[in-house]
Amino acid sequence: MKLKKPLFWDLSKPNFITYLLIPFTIFIVVKNFLFKFLRKKKFPKIKTICVGNIYLGGTGKTPLVIKIYEIIKKLDKKVATVKKDYSDQKDEQLILKRKTSLIISNTRKDAVLKGLSENYDFLIFDDGLQDSKIDYDLKLVCFKTKNWIGNGQLIPAGPLREKISSLKKYDAVILNGKSKNLENIKIQILKINPNIKIICTYYRILNIDKFNLKSKYLIFSGIGNPKDFKNTLIENKFNVEDEVIFSDHYEYKLSDFERIYKKAESKALEIITTEKDYMKIPEKYKNKIKFINIEPIIDNEEELLNLVNN
Repeated sequence: MKLKKPLFWDLSKPNFITYLLIPFTIFIVVKNFLFKFLRKKKFPKIKTICVGNIYLGGTGKTPLVIKIYEIIKKLDKKVATVKKDYSDQKDEQLILKRKTSLIISNTRKDAVLKGLSENYDFLIFDDGLQDSKIDYDLKLVCFKTKNWIGNGQLIPAGPLREKISSLKKYDAVILNGKSKNLENIKIQILKINPNIKIICTYYRILNIDKFNLKSKYLIFSGIGNPKDFKNTLIENKFNVEDEVIFSDHYEYKLSDFERIYKKAESKALEIITTEKDYMKIPEKYKNKIKFINIEPIIDNEEELLNLVNN
């Protein structure tokens, strides 16, 4: 059973539970230390881009992968996206398959070999910054500005897979979402790595014209950061009356949809979910539920294009 992310992970400062768990972060510390000595392979005949994170949970990687795919397609290059075959991430695989040329493989190295055999110019990896086999040509690390690094601690005391000082080894930081704290976050990043590129993005709802903003809605999701989904709707003037939250990559049962539908029906609410969650809905309920189709808008797209070109 998947657990929801602990609320104390995203507190601005460590609390008592955090301090109790800090000794257990030694396993991550040792793993990351040993990771530095692994010999990773470069593949000079194909360009590799990895869109990943060091913050555990939803940071907007998949929409950005699709956006970069579209940008590279416009450059007249043969490009594919790559997703490692995790059984609990079929939702993301389905979205990538529908919107891009997708390679699914048991290892990311196998994906590179397949890309070489099929003469691709570029491969864009959805996740994999911590992969021990590949030295990517371009490494992008994603954050949500509202969560940033949470309490700043490693798993399980906090949400980080690596210490924030690891930004020294990455090419660009993608900051997703608008926040009052944005300038302070940029200052923190540049103190760690003065040469890193900072690219800001936010979401636009592409199919907003299909919704009646005077209606009242029940929303549900099983994603890393359900708050972002709700905030995106509220920022776009949706009247969110009720919400049901599941754990990230939740495997829905028919009874879940029956419960959601009855709850919405009893309050005369329409139902909205994310595109990822919509992929898991059985046909019986698909005509009763809508999803929002979003895309990331890149404030400084030219900067990202320069990174790709270089």
